[in-house]
Amino acid sequence: MIRVTKRVEFCAAHRYVNPRWGEEENRRRFGKAVNLHGHNYVLEVTIQGTPAPDTGMVMDLKALKDLIGDAVLDRLDHKNLNVDVPAFAERLPTPENLAVVIWELIAPRLTDGGLYRVRLHEDDGTYVDYYGGGGRS
Repeated sequence: MIRVTKRVEFCAAHRYVNPRWGEEENRRRFGKAVNLHGHNYVLEVTIQGTPAPDTGMVMDLKALKDLIGDAVLDRLDHKNLNVDVPAFAERLPTPENLAVVIWELIAPRLTDGGLYRVRLHEDDGTYVDYYGGGGRS
């Protein structure tokens, strides 16, 4: 089994506001993150599989790049996650939730459980790994 990772970048804005809480509770819990702000996210998508005998590749890297562009970047890049992305109508656009949404956008487009991990860097010091609920490591 071989794992291949493709790294891409995108920019998006968001804010943390739980609609069940008032302004004071949101500010207490989320601080300045209640204000609209943006991040330059770095996304790493790791696929796994056995290289094809005729190409020596798990997946053509151009095809993987195009898949990520179509499934993720076209939907998230330069968007207000709270407003422009239907997946966040009912959940906060935290890095954790964003990693899950990205998994949900990519996984159906790959066959045979080829998606291994989504790693999302929100900034230089923070990232989230998501393995599709399977708890892989």
